[in-house]
Amino acid sequence: MSPLARPRRRKALGAALLAAVLLFALFTFTGLGQKALCLGGAALCDSRAITTPGADSSRAPRSGTADGKPSAPKGCARPRDCGYPDETTTGPRVATLTPQSTGNAAIRTDGTVIRGWDVTGSLDIYANNVTVIDSRITSTNWWGINLRPGFSGLRILHTTITAVPGKGPNNGGSDYAVSNMSTSSIEIGHCDISVFGDALSMGQGNIHDNYVHDIQPFKNLDGEWQHTNAVISNGGGKGKLTIRHNTLLNPTPVEKGASAAVGLFADSAPVTHTVVDDNWMAGGAYTLYAGGKDSAGIEVTDNVFSPQYYPAGGKYGAVAYWNPAGKGNVWRGNRMADGTPVEPAPES
Repeated sequence: MSPLARPRRRKALGAALLAAVLLFALFTFTGLGQKALCLGGAALCDSRAITTPGADSSRAPRSGTADGKPSAPKGCARPRDCGYPDETTTGPRVATLTPQSTGNAAIRTDGTVIRGWDVTGSLDIYANNVTVIDSRITSTNWWGINLRPGFSGLRILHTTITAVPGKGPNNGGSDYAVSNMSTSSIEIGHCDISVFGDALSMGQGNIHDNYVHDIQPFKNLDGEWQHTNAVISNGGGKGKLTIRHNTLLNPTPVEKGASAAVGLFADSAPVTHTVVDDNWMAGGAYTLYAGGKDSAGIEVTDNVFSPQYYPAGGKYGAVAYWNPAGKGNVWRGNRMADGTPVEPAPES
């Protein structure tokens, strides 16, 4: 090789190396390396635009006690003091959302991803594997997001779901932030949810790291106060319902329809296969309605019952309708915010 060829070769290698570094930076910092980049706008995003939330959609295993959970914190005045979700840790992770006046839209394409939208209306899901992420829904319907029977794979992450008090279709009220009419599980994580009467309504799903607050009482079309719950299951779920590490607040006065922060009601069938773990809960007639006499497989563990609205959590107490004899039912580690243990009263 001639002496003149060596500098040219070094220059070529240097240029190739610089191009590789620039390409790596482009993929790393713009997200192009994550299959595709979802730009939002007037069209729904392709399913390839979603990235796996990983650590964002579920918390890492805890440590501190024999069962892998931390020692019970004491003396918490508010959820944040004990590490529970609030307005600072839920909702969209992006500052600017794209306004979308969709009205009450039906989503019918499998794999649809809605990212970075500010929706005025609602989403009615007739499709599989739909994801709503880093968005805001201001409902003008009975629900914010509804999964129809026969469809599966719905995920709702880092999204604000709310409505305008007094402007809903149910005599001014709005019923459900998320309604699961299907027999499949859905995931709701890191969401900021307010206003709706029965905010999260489902018999099966994974509800984690959400902040449910400022539920608004209203009289329904029959002229009666609508019962309100931050999470409600009417029993008969075909899969497992997990309610873990949420802040669930029901400030509704009892005389205006309050039921619970978590209401497990056997209205349709017995409540089974439900985990209520490590939540901050307050309000309701009772803060937790725990399934009733035919319940089975109900695990209520390491929850904090807050006196934010009533000294005992709910107006009449922390828990009602707990069945200690139910097969697989477990009550363990539940406490008031000051660390005082909470034990269910014997059913009469």
